[in-house]
Amino acid sequence: MHHITRGVGKPLLLIHGLGSSWRAWQLILDDLAAERSVIAIDLPGHGATAAEQDSGTFEGLVGSVERYLLVNDLVGIDVVGSSMGARIVLELARRGKVGNVVSLDPGGFWRGWERSYFRTTIGLSAKLLRVLRSRLPVISRSAAARTALLAQLSAKPSALPPALVCTELTGITDTATFDSLVVDLATGPEQKGPAADPAQRIVIGWGRHDRLCLPRQATRAAAAFPAATLHWFDHSGHFPMWDMPRETAALILQATR
Repeated sequence: MHHITRGVGKPLLLIHGLGSSWRAWQLILDDLAAERSVIAIDLPGHGATAAEQDSGTFEGLVGSVERYLLVNDLVGIDVVGSSMGARIVLELARRGKVGNVVSLDPGGFWRGWERSYFRTTIGLSAKLLRVLRSRLPVISRSAAARTALLAQLSAKPSALPPALVCTELTGITDTATFDSLVVDLATGPEQKGPAADPAQRIVIGWGRHDRLCLPRQATRAAAAFPAATLHWFDHSGHFPMWDMPRETAALILQATR
């Protein structure tokens, strides 16, 4: 599994979300690496990691990460996840495979119409981006375009670095398993808890302006993991490490110290 490493100290594993890569963490990598030895992976089928046979399912990705932990002697490592990756780290906590956990706006807690909302809105966004694929480097430099394309994911998309936006939007178009994962996530079972080891710290972070995993879902996540602490990012959308990087980095370092 492709990964990058930064810093020295106690290991910390970062797991990105659907259609992304290790680059999703760029705005907080330096702050984390100042205190920790950071490992940021590309999930199978994402970034520079080739897809495996079952990488189009959530269960398949969890299995891949679990094997990665075993092979690299990382069982018990502190982990941080974003979106789909945030659900992955909660599932790994449920299985007792990781240490302290920070889960940022996890998927898997939608119910009823929220499932169709997730599947339809993210699916239409992906179709649009594929049409615009060749123009994304230019489009991403426009503050107005960033606002239009990332309104569902960021509370302040016009303020995001164009290079980050281009990388993330291109990643969605280039992830071959994207559509199958959307279907699997939207139709699969709700994420279950609790963590296997209640002694390990779990922090669930949620952006109050999240328009993909709606804030109402945070109470369900907290109920599934009753030992967890729920942290609200008041001025953030779906990706706190983009909208509130300093607060996000500080929360991660405090929760996994």
